[in-house]
This record gives sequence, C-alpha cells and structure tokens, in this order.
Amino acid sequence: MKLRATIELWQKGDWCIARMPELDFVAQGRTIEEAKANLSEVVKIQFEEMRGMGTLDDYLAECGYVIKGDTVEPENEIIGFEKQTMQVA
Repeated sequence: MKLRATIELWQKGDWCIARMPELDFVAQGRTIEEAKANLSEVVKIQFEEMRGMGTLDDYLAECGYVIKGDTVEPENEIIGFEKQTMQVA
C-alpha cells in the first residue's frame, strides 16, 4: 500500500522531528533521514495494528483519506506553510 502524505520536519535541539500532520504521527531521529525512516516505521506499525483491529479504513476516512486501489490519498491537499509574526494582543 502506498500513502501520499505531507512530512513536516522540525529541529529540536540535537533531534530532528518528522511529523505527518494529516494522520498525526510523529517520530524523531538524530538526522533528517533517520527521523523520516522512523516515521515510516511508525506508520507501518500503526497501520498493521489498526488493520488487525479492523479500524484502519475508519481511521483513514476520519483523517480525510480515501483508498484508491493500492494507494491511500488525501481528499484535501495541504498547499503551503507560512511563517508570520502577527499582533495578537
């Protein structure tokens, strides 16, 4: 099964954080590559567990995903991120 998703990458001290916002999965590593590999492992483990419990399709639908053949695709796309400074008080 192929999954199409966004991966956010963050630096937190000596750690790199990889996050998949659509599915709310997070992993860390000492390098970007390690964090992404760990995130891939988290997704595989979670999908296997949810598939075993019979909840994977419901979870994906709740997160806005559809299954098309062998691919899991988001119904809506994240189209960008912006950093801004705004007055809040």
